[in-house]
Amino acid sequence: MGIKKHLSSEGLHQIVWHGFYREKLPLCNGSHIKWNDCMMSGLAVFGLKFPSLLQYNDSRSEAVIKSNLKNLYRVQHAPSDTCMRERLDLLSPEQFRRPFKKIFAHVQRSKLLERYKTLDGYYLLSVDGTGQFSSQKVHCKNCGEKKSRDGEITYYHHMLGAAIVHPDEKVVIPIAPEPIVKSDGANKNDCERNASKRLLNDFRREHPHLKTIVIEDALASNYPHLKLLDDLKLAYIIGIKPGDHEYLFDWIKHAKGSEHTYTKDKIKHRFCYYHDVPLNDSHHDYRVNVIEYWEEDAKGKLQHFTWITRLNINNDNVYDLMRAARARWKIENETFNTLKNQGYNFEHNYGHGNNNLCSNFTMLMMLAFLIDQVLLLSGDLFKKVKEKYKRWYALFEKIRQLFLCIVWDSWEQFLELLLHPEAQPPPNWYGLPIVVKS
Repeated sequence: MGIKKHLSSEGLHQIVWHGFYREKLPLCNGSHIKWNDCMMSGLAVFGLKFPSLLQYNDSRSEAVIKSNLKNLYRVQHAPSDTCMRERLDLLSPEQFRRPFKKIFAHVQRSKLLERYKTLDGYYLLSVDGTGQFSSQKVHCKNCGEKKSRDGEITYYHHMLGAAIVHPDEKVVIPIAPEPIVKSDGANKNDCERNASKRLLNDFRREHPHLKTIVIEDALASNYPHLKLLDDLKLAYIIGIKPGDHEYLFDWIKHAKGSEHTYTKDKIKHRFCYYHDVPLNDSHHDYRVNVIEYWEEDAKGKLQHFTWITRLNINNDNVYDLMRAARARWKIENETFNTLKNQGYNFEHNYGHGNNNLCSNFTMLMMLAFLIDQVLLLSGDLFKKVKEKYKRWYALFEKIRQLFLCIVWDSWEQFLELLLHPEAQPPPNWYGLPIVVKS
């Protein structure tokens, strides 16, 4: 299969199927439902953005749905929602990682990843945590716990997400996320730091030679985390705040920095940067470079940011370093916001389970999101369909509608009708009128 074919809808779903197939999974205890069928059915739930597993369960028994699950997702025997929950609850989130790595490898081989290079060939990896579930009743053994003053317990799940981003690219390329679980600690800082150790170690193991700059918020500007990044040979640009780094800010206050001013599109960019600055009093020998940055727009509105890095800073690259640092927001805006507000139903409880179900559903949702993002990057057909419907929510609603009433031979046939609704319906049409509006 050619590189372009691998990055089509057909090819991407085949990569995922093979990735799951190669996992060593528990025995099925005589069930005719194979693990691949459960995992690919889960992907279908999130790929088609079903609002709930109940809607999936109500639909799966229809002949048309069974055919589409087989033709588009390679599901031989569709499990019930109960079967899917029970089986997926038993797996480790680690067993969902392989397809992320395989898809990334194909994006890399296709040269599409070249578009994301910046700052002398580096790629930007934006990392941040987000909440996905909370309840005072439903919980599992991996739920975090938060106690109120009156002793009431709130159970929750958070996720540490990461994506390759670029200041000029709206499309992001997510890597496998890291679930934040009870054993990571009792407060937000400990939880994210412990989860980040796993995520970054996994990332470097799977991509040992990728030149990478990690971009994170001020929570990550502590010595143990920076030392981990150094040990993994990951460069970084990380925000810092005076309240957390009083020693550093006092140091640069009395030091002479290099200044640079740049005006573009009526926005004034002013920089002051410093080299060889001690991180703090406790780790005086650990030295960083510091960028202070002020942005003033045409109306006089002023914003101020400060970052630390161990990359060299000069007048030629300080503007690009600033843009790279601010691309961190793409993990929030282009990733978490899309998942929560544009039809992916990220914060909906599809089923909690007793072990890993909540985390595994998150892995499947992120995998569906990765497929959509890669198709926007590589697939002209999918990109045209997205432009036609404009909003993700409108596109997902139409995809679900057509999935439920037409037997499709291929994803290409499916997308062609979405793009050209005036065309004749396929011969295996089940008799309902086609209404496709942008």
